[in-house]
Amino acid sequence: MNNPDIPQKAPYPAEVEAGKSYWWCACGKSKTQPFCDGSHKGGPFTPVEFKATKSEKVWFCGCKHSAQKPLCDGSHKKL
Repeated sequence: MNNPDIPQKAPYPAEVEAGKSYWWCACGKSKTQPFCDGSHKGGPFTPVEFKATKSEKVWFCGCKHSAQKPLCDGSHKKL
């Protein structure tokens, strides 16, 4: 199984807007972390959609190993 790249061992804070969709980078190669820029094309990973139900700050996973993808669950502390 291929493992994703780890762009950083910390979450990415982001202000999200209610009703909008955000596409989280699952491969770790995107230059626009934590969001997808299409760098996964041709690889085993696909972006994960996050639909904001309210406007707030959320913490997107930066290590790509969270069990709660696309949000951080603290998995980076074990890497």
